[in-house]
Amino acid sequence: MATLQYPNFPRANVLVLGADAVQALLPSTLISQADALLEAHRLEDAADLAEQQRKRLQSVLNADKHELDELRYVNQRLAFQCFQETLFEDAGNRFYEGELDPRVLISYYPELCGDLFREDDSVDVMAGVAEHMPPESSVDDIIAANLVRNYSPHLEPNTREAPPTVELRNILSMTARDMLESYLRKWRRKLAVENATPQLLVLRVVVDTVLAKLHVNTEKLPELYALIDQPNAIAISEIETVLVGSRHLNALCKLYQQRGDDAKLLDTWSKLVGGEWKDPDIQDPLTRMFDLLNDKKDRALIERWMPWLIKNDSERALKLLLATLPSKRKAGDDRLLLQEINAVSPAAGTQLLEHLVIHRRSADPELHAQLAMAYADQLLACLADEATSKLWRAKVASYTSGRSDTPFISYFSSTTPDSEHKRVRLKTILFLQGSTFYNPEAIRARLSPHAKILKLELAILEGKLGNHRSALSILVHDLNDATSAEAYCTLGGEVVPAKTAQAIGERAGLQAWAALVTPLAALGKQIKPGATPMKRIKTVDDEVKKDLVMILLEVYMSGGEATADRTAQLLNSQAMNLDVVDVISMIPPEWPLRVLSTFVTRSLRRTLHAHHEGQIVKAISQGQNLAVVDSSWDVIREQGAIVEEPLEDGEDEDVGEKLGLELGERVQGEPASFNEKGPLHTLALQPEVDDQEGDGGVVDINVAPEEDALTTSDLGSEVGSGT
Repeated sequence: MATLQYPNFPRANVLVLGADAVQALLPSTLISQADALLEAHRLEDAADLAEQQRKRLQSVLNADKHELDELRYVNQRLAFQCFQETLFEDAGNRFYEGELDPRVLISYYPELCGDLFREDDSVDVMAGVAEHMPPESSVDDIIAANLVRNYSPHLEPNTREAPPTVELRNILSMTARDMLESYLRKWRRKLAVENATPQLLVLRVVVDTVLAKLHVNTEKLPELYALIDQPNAIAISEIETVLVGSRHLNALCKLYQQRGDDAKLLDTWSKLVGGEWKDPDIQDPLTRMFDLLNDKKDRALIERWMPWLIKNDSERALKLLLATLPSKRKAGDDRLLLQEINAVSPAAGTQLLEHLVIHRRSADPELHAQLAMAYADQLLACLADEATSKLWRAKVASYTSGRSDTPFISYFSSTTPDSEHKRVRLKTILFLQGSTFYNPEAIRARLSPHAKILKLELAILEGKLGNHRSALSILVHDLNDATSAEAYCTLGGEVVPAKTAQAIGERAGLQAWAALVTPLAALGKQIKPGATPMKRIKTVDDEVKKDLVMILLEVYMSGGEATADRTAQLLNSQAMNLDVVDVISMIPPEWPLRVLSTFVTRSLRRTLHAHHEGQIVKAISQGQNLAVVDSSWDVIREQGAIVEEPLEDGEDEDVGEKLGLELGERVQGEPASFNEKGPLHTLALQPEVDDQEGDGGVVDINVAPEEDALTTSDLGSEVGSGT
């Protein structure tokens, strides 16, 4: 766009006055001289003229603005003349001396412009310069026109296809780009020292972007990286297509890192990992992705790339995900993330599910149900391996063939060689026992076809469903695990005690799974520090214990004389929870008396002891009641009280007289007054308790208030008793 510039008119020193006119002898101006020389194609003379004017202005301390504009005009006119005649090196020097806006020169390189310029963009150009600018749209057209002008029709078939002109065209095109590169370098250094303004910022973007494109096209990689490493204003949207096409992706990644565009940086690295793009300068792009995500800690970005990362490196991906998951998340978000990962890698989904349920203690029933089913599937996969199936079947046969006080789970854990299959089964048992949020019926249906091997798991599931008789039958008759069966009664329906779970967890490195099993509350004892249980310390109601013990007793008795010893042991250990009458009625008549002898003896002794204890407590209570009455008598006397009673006809006068002596005078027809402040007579209490039950003696407790009165401070004094 040409803008109006007011010229600096020369001054005349000689005037000629005529009859009807005034004539002046004017010196030639710089512009007129330059235009004349250029019209005569005397380019060297025009260049000398411009050089002389430059030196003259440099010698002046304060050069006139119009003179500077004239010099710029001459340089730009000369530059475009050289440019049109393909004298590119001279043109570049004159363009810079004339301070031509780089955008004007870049516009002759359309392959480098891209979308840097819009249709409404404008640049100020001197009118005289604009009139003499080359009409061609590109530098290639200028070169082609120059070749036609100089060599046509002398070359066959034409200047476009003749080998000499083709080679010359390539050389001229290379020279033109070298000129542009040198010109932009000079402008870049100039812009670096000038104050930043909106116009200069736009100019910097154009200069840096086009210069980067030139470096890429000419394969000048050191210059390209030097440009990127310095502060730059390269437009990534313009350069990224060029860098991708030339496979200089390392330079593109550097630009993304400078601009903080993590999304595009990760996308570029992912394409390098997948083999879609290649760049030998980028080593191990997958590790770079993990390092970037770990440094940024951007949860949205991590979840966006997590499915892809799990597909390529599930171990490191899960480690990254678990390290960056927030402590508080909505259950819906966890389920959505789990669904995405399961779609990519079911194994990785199971690991994430374990983390959410086992380590994060999620109480989402859906997650617990998924994990329980996943463990069931893993168990079935283990059983599909013939060697594992035989080993587990042998363990069951070995344990059931003898009698052991060690629970089956402890036996299995200590005697089975360490393997992933063993770890899977122990995790499954601990989870099935500790979790209360899954559906036991669905898992039981899944494992029932392998009931001969997975007896302990089915016993746990039956207990979860409340089928206590079935659970105890499996433990006693199928697994021959009386220890677990008795623990089942004590724990109110749990097969694996907390202590056993903790021991297995420490030995197998499954502390988090062992912590799921809730410890039983015990007075005066604290839970060992460790992983937090999923639920509070549980308590078992005594009635529940008694009911379970009775069921276990029935299960033992259903085994006949083969389980008589176990029955006797149960009767002796659980005598507190059993009623002797109920037990005797359940014992089969053909069983030997030795099964019941110890139980009955202890029960009778305990009953007699309770009877004697009741007698002692009763006597102590009576004595203490008398002591309280005695201690409160003085207080009542000090407070005083009047008891009035009307006389009745026919009442014994002797009684009235005695009352008058002790209670005061009686007025005829009036009630008598009673003074309650009389002395307290000595009391002697000798209760007699008939000892009709058992062979215990009589308990004598004498209380003498006048001599050794029993007060509240004498509650710990000795009491004589005879038994």
